[in-house]
Amino acid sequence: MIEPTREDLLACLHVDRWAQTVAGRAYGSMLDLERAAVSAATPLADDEIEEALAAHPRIGESRPGDDAESRFSRSEQSASESDDDALAARLAELNAAYEDRFGRVFLIRAAGRSREEIVAELERRLGNDPVVELSEVADQLRGIALLRLRATYGEAAA
Repeated sequence: MIEPTREDLLACLHVDRWAQTVAGRAYGSMLDLERAAVSAATPLADDEIEEALAAHPRIGESRPGDDAESRFSRSEQSASESDDDALAARLAELNAAYEDRFGRVFLIRAAGRSREEIVAELERRLGNDPVVELSEVADQLRGIALLRLRATYGEAAA
């Protein structure tokens, strides 16, 4: 049985309503937990998306601290690190353009993606209209939450 705690859940997706909904129950399998997590996060209200984004640093930057969210963030972004100064400058430029356009940090599931892939996605998503982009952000948040849930509880389910 998997019994996720509110604290662990908030490190996966920093949305209080979601964590309260998913916590305090026993799940028979990782799949059961994942289904409940996705269901509780679909949809995410606009203010919940902003609540979750407040816990995420800009792509290419580190979140300070040694809490679970900070450790997750550093680990997820480590694969996209690059010594390419021009690429880092392009990422910073695109991050600023995104923030100007949408009024929030750019969020993407960075785990398993190269810096080049992230830059390409950022370029593509800058062309989204605000409603489509908000939907993509919510999808990315759910994807990140699932990865973090698996990292936190996957062994308990095995």
